[in-house]
Amino acid sequence: MKQKHKLALIVGLPVLGVIIIILFLMASCCRRKTEEIGSKDIETNFEFKEREGTDKEDLIRFHGAEDLTAFDILEAPGEVIGKSSYGSLYRANLLRSNSLALLRFVRPTCTLRIKEVVPIVELLGSLRHPNLVPLLAFYAGSRGEKLLVYPFYPWGTLAELIRDGNGEAHRWPIIHKVSIGIASGLSYLHNDLEMPVIHGNIKSKNVMLDRHYQPFLSDVGLHLLLNTAAAQQMLEASAAEGYKAPELIKMKDVNEESDIYGFGVILLELLTGKDPIDENPTPDQDFHLPNAIRTAILDDQIRELYHPEIIRGQSSDERALTEDRIFRMFQLAMACCSPSPSLRPDMKQIVSKLEEIGN
Repeated sequence: MKQKHKLALIVGLPVLGVIIIILFLMASCCRRKTEEIGSKDIETNFEFKEREGTDKEDLIRFHGAEDLTAFDILEAPGEVIGKSSYGSLYRANLLRSNSLALLRFVRPTCTLRIKEVVPIVELLGSLRHPNLVPLLAFYAGSRGEKLLVYPFYPWGTLAELIRDGNGEAHRWPIIHKVSIGIASGLSYLHNDLEMPVIHGNIKSKNVMLDRHYQPFLSDVGLHLLLNTAAAQQMLEASAAEGYKAPELIKMKDVNEESDIYGFGVILLELLTGKDPIDENPTPDQDFHLPNAIRTAILDDQIRELYHPEIIRGQSSDERALTEDRIFRMFQLAMACCSPSPSLRPDMKQIVSKLEEIGN
């Protein structure tokens, strides 16, 4: 009988050891899975909460957000409204103030180190102009997550207005108002600061509008917060949409002239109502709308380019005046899109020219 007990003990010990090892491995896998899910929740579900003892330094507030807290941001119910290679956009409801905010989550793997990010954020938070979307606050979490807080514009983007808006989107007064507003915002960034700030990602999707069609440039200087790889991905995304200046190869080369090129493309969008990339290009167009515009101007076929709503309902005299303005704006747009950066006008000249065209 004792021999049987000894045999059972000898057999049982290894089995018990195997069971313990299996249970340990299962627990480790579950813990790793939970950590992965928690990490994903930061971006996909916006379910991370404020931690106890959050330092005030985690949240940097700017003008217009003096009463905002980290709790307001982290507890805000959020809906994903956009994604990119470097992060996500949320429309968030700030419960305490019963207001909407736009939260841009930037992935930790795509940004610079926090000590490099903070001075840039403080610069961007100081920028204030009637045609810029202001940065209201910046939050940095312990796991490297970063949130940029902006006001939310429920009237959408310029890209949406051009493609999906009503006839008002293609009226000359609206086209002129939007173009001069964007130019004024860019001129402020390039000329009115101690050190120029390059927007770095000019496109119609980054122009917000209010109910009166006043434009506001969003994502100003966002590229400055990104590491080299993420910044390059941003640039390539713009290139795929037709906004990349031809001289740009690396993101570090983004400058005032490349901003001006993107602005010229926006002018062409406003006038034609078309995407920057021509969906049905001819072989000599190089798949790019500015080339198509250049050809039409040289061939005196400008009437075939602009959106017909621009002159709808106008008398012959009004139409002649509007067509002259359209032609001069096309010329300005093509100057902005010059293949040679040195031949592009600067933003002060562009603002002056737009004011002249509107008179």
